[in-house]
Amino acid sequence: MAYRRVLLKLSGEALMGEQGYGIDPAIVQSIAADVAAVVADGTQLAIVVGGGNIFRGLKGSAAGMDRATADYVGMLATVMNAITLQDGLERSGVPTRVQSAISMQEVAEPYIRRKAIRHMEKGRVVIFAAGTGNPFFTTDTTAALRAAEIGADVVFKATKVDGVYNKDPNKYPDAVRYESLTFLEVLSGELEVMDSTAIALCKDNGIPIVVFDLFGQGNISRAVSGETIGTRIVPTT
Repeated sequence: MAYRRVLLKLSGEALMGEQGYGIDPAIVQSIAADVAAVVADGTQLAIVVGGGNIFRGLKGSAAGMDRATADYVGMLATVMNAITLQDGLERSGVPTRVQSAISMQEVAEPYIRRKAIRHMEKGRVVIFAAGTGNPFFTTDTTAALRAAEIGADVVFKATKVDGVYNKDPNKYPDAVRYESLTFLEVLSGELEVMDSTAIALCKDNGIPIVVFDLFGQGNISRAVSGETIGTRIVPTT
């Protein structure tokens, strides 16, 4: 594998597959099988999972909820996804720990940086849940923050599309996919990769980002092995 320690960002929407809501067990098991192969090859892996398949804070706020309250509900949704993913991973033989930024000791460990690193050194996958524990921050920002804290070599963002495009490929057949971008190009072009706070955190800490399609069989393993896949975002081209 090309990387010693990686952080994988999974969107909540990816977990629901074609269902439109909730969690598709087949998607979870597919992710688990791919992650198991990565861990077996010796790569240390941490995961940040979103909650958009259950609840999105921004949508709740737009519907009239207090923004902070809506964000906390969204954080709880990420815990549900994290526990479900943990179950899938452990059924695939991968020892896994969930660490939550919001204390809920009956179902998850509290987030402790040194403990998370120790888990990974022992071959366990760590799933970071409940975002940063603060409202007004996305799980993309959580991924960038945790990657910096644990010393990850790269952030992999697994999504429903196979990279970053100059416009929405679902609406425009002539959309062009970028092979590589710099952080400044993403920020100045306002490209919808991750939110600007997440991009800035990765830029400041020199952590490259790879955006790729989650649903291609074996894509997580391909990405971690260093194959050219999706779009790579780096400090300079």
